[in-house]
Amino acid sequence: MNKYEHDAGLSLNLSRQLADLGSCGLFLPQILLRIRPSLKQLGNVMRQLYFVGTRSMIIILTSGFFIGLVIALQGYNTLVQFGASESLGAVVALSLFRELGPVLTALLFTGRAGTSIAAEIGLMKATEQLDALELMAIDPVERIVLPRFIAAVIAVPLLTAMFNLLAVTGAYLFAVEWVNLDPGLFWGRMISAVDLGPDYLSGVYKSVVFGIVIALVSVFQGYNAEPTGRGVAVATTQTVIVSSILILILDFILTALLI
Repeated sequence: MNKYEHDAGLSLNLSRQLADLGSCGLFLPQILLRIRPSLKQLGNVMRQLYFVGTRSMIIILTSGFFIGLVIALQGYNTLVQFGASESLGAVVALSLFRELGPVLTALLFTGRAGTSIAAEIGLMKATEQLDALELMAIDPVERIVLPRFIAAVIAVPLLTAMFNLLAVTGAYLFAVEWVNLDPGLFWGRMISAVDLGPDYLSGVYKSVVFGIVIALVSVFQGYNAEPTGRGVAVATTQTVIVSSILILILDFILTALLI
């Protein structure tokens, strides 16, 4: 392959990626138009919330606890050099609530639940289950896609809050039990440093946006996967890649807007 063929291939691949992003954006209103509040739809959403939310708690909570320990360890080693170790609680809280909590939870959720959603819907397409629903006059977007989309959007902010809680717990145990900081000072500096509006709520806004992105990319990739085993594998991989890149890009944009 010469240089011109290589450049043409890169250009074609970029054009395809941009086209997929556009199609993904157009898929969102198709999902939202299927929302028809009913007990049946609520039951489907709650069932999917268990699969994508509750079953993701183990990795989220475990990761949150040890991330808190790492932040506290690194933060303490840095602050103690400047005689500011009493500010450890504030550093941990601001790092988690503003950035690390929403971003790391979203990335972990993408790897655990986003891939599962894409693979499940892609497998339904490969085995012609979606076509069977259409033959029975059942809308596959309303029955299959919508509950998974709503469940993912709800799950990410809730899991982010749990991640932050376990991370703060891990940081507290390190600060109080390991390096013997005063617990009142740890909590007092944390409470005085964290402002509900710009600090905590900015993380909530980010987690909601990340949840929408992950949910949309996951259902889109699964619903539009090639009906083959390879197509399902590609859709699963694309879910992780596209979601992760969009999360990091949107994190910068949202930080610039909310700062």
